[in-house]
Formats: sequence, C-alpha cells, structure tokens
Amino acid sequence: MRIDAHHHLWDLTRREQPWMDGPWADPIRRSYALTDLTPHLTAHGVDGTVLVQSSSSYEETAELLALTAAEGPVRGVVGWADLTDPALTEALAALPAGLVGIRHQVQDEPDPDWLTRPDVLRGLGVLADAGLVYDLLVTPRELAAAHTAVRALPQLAFVLDHAAKPAVAQGDWQPWADAISGLGRLPNLSCKLSGLVTEADWDAWRPQQILPYARHVLDVFGPDRVMFGSDWPVCTLAAGYEDVVALAESATGQLGAAERSAVFGGTAGRVYGIGGS
Repeated sequence: MRIDAHHHLWDLTRREQPWMDGPWADPIRRSYALTDLTPHLTAHGVDGTVLVQSSSSYEETAELLALTAAEGPVRGVVGWADLTDPALTEALAALPAGLVGIRHQVQDEPDPDWLTRPDVLRGLGVLADAGLVYDLLVTPRELAAAHTAVRALPQLAFVLDHAAKPAVAQGDWQPWADAISGLGRLPNLSCKLSGLVTEADWDAWRPQQILPYARHVLDVFGPDRVMFGSDWPVCTLAAGYEDVVALAESATGQLGAAERSAVFGGTAGRVYGIGGS
C-alpha cells in the first residue's frame, strides 16, 4: 500500500486554527475537506493516508476519526489528547475507533523541556499502554528533550514529524544534523520525510537545498524507519502536492525497490498498524 503518512484537514466554520497567527497563513486560511485532497492521492497512486490533528481539541479529533469509518483513503488518525490529564486513559477510551496516535504542538510550548515534565512522561506512558504512537512536533530547540523522552519510554513508538524542522532557508546544518544522528540510534523512533519545503524559502527553494536534509534522515534512520508525508495543505505555502512527491522520489532515487516501498508505505503501515487496512 502506498501511504501518505501526514496530511491535515480543517473546517474554519467549526473552529479557528490558532497556529495561523499572521498574514503568512492567508494562502491556506480556508477550509479543506477530503474531497480537496483525493484528486492528488489518485494522481500519485496513494492508497491510504494518516490524517493528523491541527488543533488541541478532542472535538476535532472525533470529527477526523469519523472519516476512518467511511469508505475512503483515511486509514488512521493522529489526534490530540491532553497528556497531562490524570484521566487520560478514560479520555482516550471515549474517542471513536480509528485512532492510531496522538500529537501535541510541543513547538508552541514556552518550555523547551516540556516533554520531560513528569506529568507529560506519565501521559506518554499511558499512550504506550493503549498501543498508540506519539508524533513529535518539535523544532531543533526541543530536540534534547525529545531525545530524553524517547529514551525514557522504549515501550512507546515515536514518530518525528518533519525531521524536526531544520532551518533549511538559512542553510543551518548543525546542531540539527548531530541531534538527528543521536535520535537515529533510538530504535523506537521513526521519522517522517515531510514538511521540509516549508522550512525552505517558499518562493525560491530548489531541490538541491532540501535534498541534503532528506538524505541525512534516510542515512540516519534507514528506509525501514522513514515514512513519506505530504504535509498537505500546509505544503502548498511553498509547493504543490506533486512537487513534494517529486522531491521525496528524488531523495529516495538511489534506494532499491524494497527500500522505496518502505518509505512510501511500508514503514507507516507497520508503525501505525494500518498496513493491512
């Protein structure tokens, strides 16, 4: 199965998206439905998708989960839950079927060590007990804390979103590259090949500026722990769906067929438990 492991949908008539905090977001400041995405999936032979939360809302998570019950490409949802909630087990149990993971906008927390707080680590342990995955939405600022959390919970499968958002536009390589190398040594962590175009110059990026970051991820994690994600529609701030696919195909061009198959579906299927769907 060919899988897009990371995309979003939102309905601005239901709720605002607080992260759209300036004019930079105007090009995507509208609602996006599954019908807007499916032509892109069909054009690129994508069979299934992982739909990822975009706001800190149980209500949004339940709405996204409803899409897994219908016939269509959404095979699983990475939703939101309050990791610090003492009743987290019950909150997760109250959600509809289709939940494969949880994510929180850690990058927006004032404390760069938020992931290492005792209440957060306890919540991550609850996710492990529930058989869920945790998606790490972090920037280089939070990578040290992410490393600590992943090491502290070897029983929990983590997925690093957007390769931790390296500063591609500035050409920054270190300390991001060494931090990624360290994370790659942790066997319970996988990484998404996603979100890199929006870390580059939106109007003037070139593949040769982004490919070194993508290839470092592939070298460090190996294809069996890397999964393609479009980050649509956020990616459209800098590139079309077809451009993101082409970039990922270029990054994996030197891999064998089985390795490319892992990046474009096998890894996501295994990690999120959706491969047989």
